[in-house]
Amino acid sequence: MMDYKRTSLNQTIVIQNLITMYYFEFGKNYVFSGERHDFWEFLYVDKGEVEVLTDSERHLLGQGTIIFHKPNEFHSFYAHKEKAPNLIVVTFDCQSEAMKYFENRVMSLGDIERNLLAQIVKEGTESFYFPFSYPLFTSRRSDALIGSEQMIKLYLETLLIHLLRKNNFEDMKPILSSTSREKENYNLSKQVIEFLEDHLDRNLTLEEVSESQHIAKTRLKEIFKKGTGYTIMGYFARLKIEKAKQLIREESCSITEIAQQLGFSSVHYFSKAYKKATGMSPTEYSRTVRARM
Repeated sequence: MMDYKRTSLNQTIVIQNLITMYYFEFGKNYVFSGERHDFWEFLYVDKGEVEVLTDSERHLLGQGTIIFHKPNEFHSFYAHKEKAPNLIVVTFDCQSEAMKYFENRVMSLGDIERNLLAQIVKEGTESFYFPFSYPLFTSRRSDALIGSEQMIKLYLETLLIHLLRKNNFEDMKPILSSTSREKENYNLSKQVIEFLEDHLDRNLTLEEVSESQHIAKTRLKEIFKKGTGYTIMGYFARLKIEKAKQLIREESCSITEIAQQLGFSSVHYFSKAYKKATGMSPTEYSRTVRARM
């Protein structure tokens, strides 16, 4: 019998433990007074702006920006310019030498990194009941998908390794797909989303969306669903609710004004759609925001 030699694979980044995972929707005046702990943390701004203070620096972070806090570094933040922020915060143990690169690091994420971060949150919701609690193991889902917790670790390690590579190879271009057809489909989905975002004040029809992109309705539906996992109208409804949340947290409009801005025929219909999507009424959501301030 042949004696096969094994190759032990080098591991650049190894996550030992996940400590917390949060997706926060804060009010426009939110202030976090700060903390210090013996593990890594990153904060990603999904929407809005925050000002972050560390032991030695002050950073203004806009949408799409991530900051890393090394173990035992003091850090605090507050919402900037009365813009209600959506934040992803993840804390974890990692003893890998390569993590030194992320000390005091602030970075803007591209499409690939944002997709990896979205996968981390998605697998988090498959593993633990949302909103995530502390400690995480107290909210493990009994119906979790096989391997979902391991997928969190793998996606997190992949995100960190990708950011390391992006730094080491400045001329490295993100490859969105392996074929030109897939790239075209990706760009089309992105254009549709931009069109939807620009028309949140209207009740668009699928015909109007397809005409805007000069493509047959059936084909557009197929491409968008494959690329995003959502129907076009389903995604449009989701965008309206997310915009409503932002406006509620910024407290710049009444519930009636928000309904009008988002193209709802009445505040009653808006409240009904909002509760169906989030599980609470707009007024109830407003109360939870004020309670966190």
